[in-house]
Amino acid sequence: MPLHSLSPVSQTCVLGLWHLTETVPELWPLLPAQAHYLARFPDGRDELRARQWLAGRVLAHQLLRELNDTPATLHNNPNGRPYFPELPAAGVSLSHSGEWVAALLSTREAVGIDIELVRPKAQQLARRFLAETEQADAGDDAAKYCLYWSAKETLYKLHSRRGLVFKEQLLLTPFELREAGVLTGHLLFENSRSQHQIHYLRSIPGYVLTYAIGENESL
Repeated sequence: MPLHSLSPVSQTCVLGLWHLTETVPELWPLLPAQAHYLARFPDGRDELRARQWLAGRVLAHQLLRELNDTPATLHNNPNGRPYFPELPAAGVSLSHSGEWVAALLSTREAVGIDIELVRPKAQQLARRFLAETEQADAGDDAAKYCLYWSAKETLYKLHSRRGLVFKEQLLLTPFELREAGVLTGHLLFENSRSQHQIHYLRSIPGYVLTYAIGENESL
């Protein structure tokens, strides 16, 4: 079972990484409450996406066992956000890219996580999701473009509100790219603004990972 790591973020929050090598038949027995997940298994997905979907839920249960012994099943709200109805205060976020699956679970607050394979696509689509200052900061660095995209995905998941315009309402302060660090993100609305700290890691070669927990500063 290629559980790569379980990393405590705080006493009430843990981050997990899964290196996906199993087939669909190998993943099913790792899930509890299989009838629940079989009823929600997305039909029509290709083999890789089906494996990613299953591994994400296996990993979520791994994290849950680290923090809470309450039996629970993962659901999705109308916006697609995962949650455990048996734990209404908990926050759950899942992400996958290529052969990696990531999950973040807090027993107390909302969370967001995203993992991305570094590839040219983020740079090619930059004008759709990056403000001009962000594009200028990314320059020609493919990893930085992917990190900007990932951080905005994390903010979007943290807030769980449809219709946000990434290049106008999800903004990031320019930063120096390192192997790990913290970005400052801003959520802008008509009558309010909040600031969030987004952590990033580049420990897996060829990938970037970002995550945030619900702490924020209203401005």
